[in-house]
Amino acid sequence: MPDARITAFTITTLVVAVGTLYSVVYATYLDTSNPAITSLPHHLAATDYFASKTNPLNVYFIKYAWAWTSLAFFALFVTSPEKAQTWERVGKWLAETGVWMVFTSWFFGPALLERLIAASGGECVVQLPSGYLLSVPDEYCYTKSSISPASHPSLFAASLLVPEAGDLNMKPRLRRGHDVSGHVFLLVMSTLFLVDQLRASFRPGIMRWSDPHKYAMAFSTTLLAVWLFASYTTSVYFHTPFEKFTGYLLGVAGFAITLAPIFNSPEAKTPVSSTVDAKAHES
Repeated sequence: MPDARITAFTITTLVVAVGTLYSVVYATYLDTSNPAITSLPHHLAATDYFASKTNPLNVYFIKYAWAWTSLAFFALFVTSPEKAQTWERVGKWLAETGVWMVFTSWFFGPALLERLIAASGGECVVQLPSGYLLSVPDEYCYTKSSISPASHPSLFAASLLVPEAGDLNMKPRLRRGHDVSGHVFLLVMSTLFLVDQLRASFRPGIMRWSDPHKYAMAFSTTLLAVWLFASYTTSVYFHTPFEKFTGYLLGVAGFAITLAPIFNSPEAKTPVSSTVDAKAHES
């Protein structure tokens, strides 16, 4: 029987590749690092439902991909037989959560993806109502601060800019650098991680599933289908081909961390309950 992880890797690679190729052939992708167009609706938003950033798939699922994936993991884990509730699985989830945090949320300050944009020539800008791009220090993008002439008059020193900006509160964005597709990164990593977790339910010795575990399996399998579809729509409509490619590579690399030898040690294979019971007897 083929390794499910290899099958998932192959399918995910094909989905992203086909979506990216389609985006190039039919010019469907939006260059999200181009400040002149990123504040505008996608050029296909009026005709292609998933080209709009406000579609439910993006708003309720993709933006919270790791939260949904974590929910599926815990549903699988707590409903599994005790012998399948191993430290290996907990460790893998912690490792992937760390990868998610470091690249998208925090890494001793700004997330790595934000640092990469800045390091590759990105610039922190706010777009005024006229379309004029006002450059501001990167720290305002890192802290996601809102600015206005009233709150930050020194940034709007040019007298012509103050009337134009008015009393608007504007949020600066990093633009022009290499904007790795964070969605592709997270969707690829989530897909591979979920498949790996589902494998635990098919290990030798686990012959029967409880009803709650069957529901957890159904939920996780459905979520996998959603992630694959989301990977395709993201590949078709957003980011340049190279930005999607680097997002894909990061997703694969993020999952590859869970293949480290530490997760295959005898200690990692120990059920959590066994460790807890052993410590209880010691005390």
